[in-house]
Amino acid sequence: MDFVRGLHNLRPRHRGCALTVGAFDGIHLGHQEMLRVLRERAREQSLPAAVLSFEPTPREFLSRNSPPARLARFRERYDMLAVSGIDCFVCARFDDRMRQLSPEQFIDDVLVKGLGVRHLVVGHDFRFARMHSGTVATLRAAGAANGFEVTEVAPYEIDGVRVSSSAIREALDAGDMPLAAKYLGRPYRITGKVIAGQRLGRKLGYPTANLRLHRRATPLAGIFAVRVSGAGLDAAAGVASLGTRPAVGGKELLLEAHVFDFDGDLYRRYVHVDFIARLRDELWFPSMDALVEQMHQDAAQARGILERSG
Repeated sequence: MDFVRGLHNLRPRHRGCALTVGAFDGIHLGHQEMLRVLRERAREQSLPAAVLSFEPTPREFLSRNSPPARLARFRERYDMLAVSGIDCFVCARFDDRMRQLSPEQFIDDVLVKGLGVRHLVVGHDFRFARMHSGTVATLRAAGAANGFEVTEVAPYEIDGVRVSSSAIREALDAGDMPLAAKYLGRPYRITGKVIAGQRLGRKLGYPTANLRLHRRATPLAGIFAVRVSGAGLDAAAGVASLGTRPAVGGKELLLEAHVFDFDGDLYRRYVHVDFIARLRDELWFPSMDALVEQMHQDAAQARGILERSG
């Protein structure tokens, strides 16, 4: 997959594509259907399949004081697109200039002059440009004038519910890991490089792999049954804490994953943590003995859940 950061880095080889546009936060089943249709249209017309996304996401830029929790940070989004059969991923900067573009300017500057789009794949409710005033009808009219076609993809639904990043955030916030996995097509995952910690977990009998989240807000928090992969591990069972660690006076948002029956060194290695079930909220404990007793209970509960789930 070719990666282009910034519209100013587009080259002649990137022009003339089948394109879809969106935040693609989480690459859930609705996104996967959009990408499937994109690949299909690209193949039918012998065009490269391209994705245009933005950093920060428009919702983050427009809600700077209280941005929505990201399902996936940029690297995770890149990695998922890289294995999805896409030929080119274009990441444009979303700023005040981009925000103020009229629909006509966005179509002319970005889609036509920038990417030379030949076919555009969008969702049924796709809105774009200043004040979200651009619609699918706007694109169809522009396509007729500029020589590109538009495919409108119907909502992707499961059990009558439209699959969306917002629906997944709600499921994660409610601790409903199975529902989030149903919408994602896989367990919810956080990926990161293991960093050095305070080694308190090791002292308490529960050494952890610590990951920074690299996001301002997280869609979930608490204690979880997890499976850890990467760095030689393959869906290894474990228990994890995601939050600020009030039990030890922590402040930084951190993911700490303990892998059962493992004593290797994961420092500076990339690992994937899949969230299988939520056990409880983060809590403050009056003593280390009380904390350790609760950790024993959490580990036993997580083992049981993971053994039953296979």
